[in-house]
Amino acid sequence: MSQALQDLLDLLDLEQIEENIFRGRSRSAVIPRVFGGQVAAQALVAAGRTVPADRQPHSLHAYFLRPGDPGAPIVYTVERIRDGRSFTTRRAIGVQHGRPIFALSASFQVHEDGLDHQTPMPPAPDPATLPTAEERLRDYGHLDPRVVEKFIEAREAIDLRYVDEPPFGKFGEPREPHSQVWFRTNGKLADEPLLHVVLATYVSDMTLLDSVLLAHGRGGWAVGDVVGASLDHAMWFHRPFRADEWLLYDQESPSAYGGRGLGQARIYTRDGSLAISVIQEGVVRVPR
Repeated sequence: MSQALQDLLDLLDLEQIEENIFRGRSRSAVIPRVFGGQVAAQALVAAGRTVPADRQPHSLHAYFLRPGDPGAPIVYTVERIRDGRSFTTRRAIGVQHGRPIFALSASFQVHEDGLDHQTPMPPAPDPATLPTAEERLRDYGHLDPRVVEKFIEAREAIDLRYVDEPPFGKFGEPREPHSQVWFRTNGKLADEPLLHVVLATYVSDMTLLDSVLLAHGRGGWAVGDVVGASLDHAMWFHRPFRADEWLLYDQESPSAYGGRGLGQARIYTRDGSLAISVIQEGVVRVPR
């Protein structure tokens, strides 16, 4: 396991300070606020620790309410909404400086057999044939070297490989609002299903709005031609998967309007199993 992955796992290992109350550390991201994927993942950890081990997350719905302060801890309070025979529902609120910054609702389910069908996996090249994120970033002479180093540091725990040029690598001309990345953790994880769901939640916030930028030829936050932030985020976990094995993140944007952009995606295992569906809306503004 890489040291960066161990550091990320430590970041997601919350301290329990009272029943239904947990505390998480923060760290800075590429932009000077807490990375949204970190907050979503920590909130899911907090909710999951109040649920029986035989129930795994099948969906989450979240709102990013305020920017997180990377210099302060985040306290998560969990409300036990319902404990049914098959489903368990939890609500988790992340608080900093006395104000809520994040709200999560998550539902957990015992394993059941049932009807089974899925959308087929789209074509994508073998991840081994693609450059790593670090290799791509170091080739972009138009990016501020300080931004490049921050991007690389922020993604050291995750092996993330773009199928095509990311928005900040090639911009100026609109492209199809469709993006694909392969990802996996930089090291093996324990056989703990919740941990793999939490890591996928963490990564899911990294690239989902890229397709919005592609549609308008924008380079994004890395080049400063848009200002953005996540507003809400939803995920449905369909089938078992491992976050330490390759997952294809197939993303597209059906709409952008009113200073907001919508991204939707499917995440597939390498053998073509549809593991996760994701939808996110974010603020996407052109600076005046």
